[in-house]
Amino acid sequence: MAIKINVHLFKRFVSAGSIGGIILLCAVLLSLLVANSPWAGWFSQLINKELGINTAYIHLKFSILHWINDGLMALFFLYVGLEIKRAFVEGELSTFKRASLPVFAAIGGAITPALIFYIINATTDTEHGWGIPMATDIAFAIGVLSLLGDKVPPSLKIFLAALAIADDLIAVLVIAVFYSINLQLNFLSYAAGCFLVMIICNRLGVKKLALYLIPGAFMWYFIHHSGVHATIAGVLTAIAIPTNKVAQESPLERLEHLLSKPVNFAIMPLFAIVNTNISIEPGMLDGLIDKPGLGIITGLLLGKPLGITLTAWIIVKLGWGELPRGAGWGHMLGLGLLGGIGFTMSIFIALLSFDDPLISTGSKFSILIASTIAGILGLLVLNSVGRQTRLIKIPR
Repeated sequence: MAIKINVHLFKRFVSAGSIGGIILLCAVLLSLLVANSPWAGWFSQLINKELGINTAYIHLKFSILHWINDGLMALFFLYVGLEIKRAFVEGELSTFKRASLPVFAAIGGAITPALIFYIINATTDTEHGWGIPMATDIAFAIGVLSLLGDKVPPSLKIFLAALAIADDLIAVLVIAVFYSINLQLNFLSYAAGCFLVMIICNRLGVKKLALYLIPGAFMWYFIHHSGVHATIAGVLTAIAIPTNKVAQESPLERLEHLLSKPVNFAIMPLFAIVNTNISIEPGMLDGLIDKPGLGIITGLLLGKPLGITLTAWIIVKLGWGELPRGAGWGHMLGLGLLGGIGFTMSIFIALLSFDDPLISTGSKFSILIASTIAGILGLLVLNSVGRQTRLIKIPR
């Protein structure tokens, strides 16, 4: 019975991701249209309008852009954190054989593009952006894969979801360790206290979500003022929320269900709208061959598929893992290309990497171009492999 529950949750995750990917694409196109229209100035003023309160004790007045990037994205990371925890406890990553190949492939697919970016940008002011090409966008990648229908084996979708989940965990750790500045230890200690309260609730068997979400909200506030990026609060909250391996729905699964639609259909499109409003100018094409742009494009288009496919090949040859059922190395190459769809997480890390708006805008444009090409190439490769192997049963 527990297996049926897991399969149901996974199908719901993939379904939301595929539809969310289409909505995300529409949001990107809308944002680009607005940014290159007479409404561009009005839109810029709108997203920079400040909302909230500032008192002697509470400082919660930020721009709409800041609220989306630091506030709503914390809910995105909470959702990702719930997926990560459930995958390790009861899902796609719950055994070594299941977890080894996608996890190692995710590690290889993160390290390789980061090294490529760093080598290209070494000793320059932009070398700090090495984390940008490390991440894979779950919604877009699954959305593209879902377009192929039965031309790819179902196990490939499970593998991609597991890889993307492991990839997001790596990205979260990178943000926490390398993209946090000016640490305020007093606020960090308050945040640790909130986290401890949630862990105690977990150990006592408390199942009321409010007793995790309220301390989680306070933890977000303290982490935000500590210098560590506030979105990490979402992952820590997810870690504390209890789950189980039985048929009865756990608090984690209940919250995951509640967040699925808001995250995929509202939060991620909003993030895309406010962060891809790029005014296309002739000089931008030159930025694609500047060191930051070249590092991003090469990292996503070359580093991602190379790292994922080569690492998977090594792990299989060592006997530590096995290919998804019905899949061959052509499928793995196609998945590696889909891994180059960095988009949401890559843009997020680019915003943390560069203060210079020109570099930041150029990086977002490079991410947009590279992710588009990666999605098209991945689709073409998997479609071609699907046609060739549709009537051939590939041994496991």
